[in-house]
Amino acid sequence: MTSPALTKAPRAVLFDLDGTLADTAPDLAAAVNWLRTERGLEPTPYSVLRPTASAGARGMIGAAFGLAPGDDGYEELRVQWFDRYQSNMAVESGLFEGVDALLQGIEDAGMAWGVVTNKPARFTDPLIPEIGLAHAGCIVSGDTMPHAKPHPAPLLEGARRLDIAPSACWYVGDDLRDIEAGRAAGMLTVACAWGYCGAIEPQAWGADFLCTTPLDLLELLRSLVRTPSMVNA
Repeated sequence: MTSPALTKAPRAVLFDLDGTLADTAPDLAAAVNWLRTERGLEPTPYSVLRPTASAGARGMIGAAFGLAPGDDGYEELRVQWFDRYQSNMAVESGLFEGVDALLQGIEDAGMAWGVVTNKPARFTDPLIPEIGLAHAGCIVSGDTMPHAKPHPAPLLEGARRLDIAPSACWYVGDDLRDIEAGRAAGMLTVACAWGYCGAIEPQAWGADFLCTTPLDLLELLRSLVRTPSMVNA
């Protein structure tokens, strides 16, 4: 991992959404379990569904029905899951504890921040204001660009919208593909262990930093800002 002593403070911090800024798994899981109930099946335990939340429909349907893209019946379930989720996106979803303080601290330090997610805009656009993130400096959804993460294009678009060089940005996420995208975009990366994280432990992702809580990340950023010589020009 990168040594904080040799690191410049970023001018901007870009964040993944699901499992990073927002705990959206309860509503994602409820939508896929509605599909199971409609078919006379028992709900899939939340403990099974939560780790797959960052993978969206692919993760949820895979965990609940054992189907993958291309399998018979997958596309029908995906469309029905999308429709059900769109109608119930902000029932239990909200920001993780400490995220409000983290974002306020970033703003107080004079840094910009934004959201870069693989969540399609049909969900992102209505959800973002519902959970208190409408003041983001930029919002890049999963279908904003021709490619989604782990391709770097969405992160580069986020930096462009903030008018900040990618090298002066950090990217924070709770999935291996977030770290891969950040690295490919030339950004320092932060693995957030408070998120969903999937099957591979975040310690193995090769991120520059690993933070256990949003307040850990805030303290890391503050430590760099307190060292003026380390702040990006």
